[in-house]
Amino acid sequence: MEVIHGSASFFVSTPEVDFAVTEQGGHLAPVDFYFDEYAVSPYALAPWEPGQVDASLPHLLTELRGDFFCLPFAGQVGGPPHGDPANAKWTLVEQSERALVLSMPQTDSGASILKRIEVREGQQALYTEHLVSGLSGAWNYGNHPILDFSELPEGQGRLAVSPFRWASVYDGVFANPDAGETGRLAEGAQFSSLAAVPCKDGSTLDLTKYPTAPGHEDLVMMVNESPTSAQPFAWTAATFDDYVWFSLKNALDFPATLFWISNGGRSAHPWENRHLGRVGLEEVCSYFCYGLEASRENRLAAYGVPTTREFSADETVRLPVIQGVALVDQGFGQVQSITPVDEHTIAITGENGTVVHAKIDWKYLF
Repeated sequence: MEVIHGSASFFVSTPEVDFAVTEQGGHLAPVDFYFDEYAVSPYALAPWEPGQVDASLPHLLTELRGDFFCLPFAGQVGGPPHGDPANAKWTLVEQSERALVLSMPQTDSGASILKRIEVREGQQALYTEHLVSGLSGAWNYGNHPILDFSELPEGQGRLAVSPFRWASVYDGVFANPDAGETGRLAEGAQFSSLAAVPCKDGSTLDLTKYPTAPGHEDLVMMVNESPTSAQPFAWTAATFDDYVWFSLKNALDFPATLFWISNGGRSAHPWENRHLGRVGLEEVCSYFCYGLEASRENRLAAYGVPTTREFSADETVRLPVIQGVALVDQGFGQVQSITPVDEHTIAITGENGTVVHAKIDWKYLF
């Protein structure tokens, strides 16, 4: 156990990836991906440490960083936001040279959860699975990676998501002016392209280019196309200066992707307009971030989109994701597609037509 960015953390170091996971809340970061002596670090750390903010805040906020698992996703009656998995303490089960296994035997949902994060030889990627058992009823959930673009000039980073069949701006008040928050996007506006998302003032915002001009918090949701034999996984991607970060998933496990644009639009403690240039690229089975009860209302039933999953106490549900990076040349631009080449390789195509290959065992998702 090491203290990293103010939090007691489990730490695994390999030739390909170093990663830390907080004991409190199981937040993943920092993460360094190595290409020989060169390293890239895409995951965000909050501009505060746990001991520097109000200790009465949910651990979700005091520990905030990188990626974490949410069950339920967002708010709930009688429990912390994003549930115990993002707030309570995790127990070490096993740590090896390439893997970390943590458990939370009892959570506020009634579930027992096992978290396993693994690095495979020769691959700049994290293989993460959550095994959920003992849970009954309809629940929403999600993975919540947050990336840091704050060192890039405005618009230099690029965001992308695999083809989607429904997309909308959050249809309530995501940024509340009464709480000192500001937002730019038009509430409830549906869109067909991330490059032209409607704004409150009648203009559009290109969310493929990030960071945007600072001073706003906004949320959009995209429902991914269903898997096919040619495209078995869905993906989300972010292009930095010289590398691409990507996330792969089974869209039957995580039907939607949320983009949380967190760019200095919250003034209350602990945000204080300093959470700048961050973006959450969240893979979910949920209805936006309204919380458990709203997701149980099945508000996207008309589109055939599930916002919860039915769990049975006698069943263990496995929820895997793969997150990794690949180096690219300058001018690669926005990711246009991520496709399987063979069982151990993916092809990532950039805006300029360049294709890079990454060693990824994508069948892990299935």
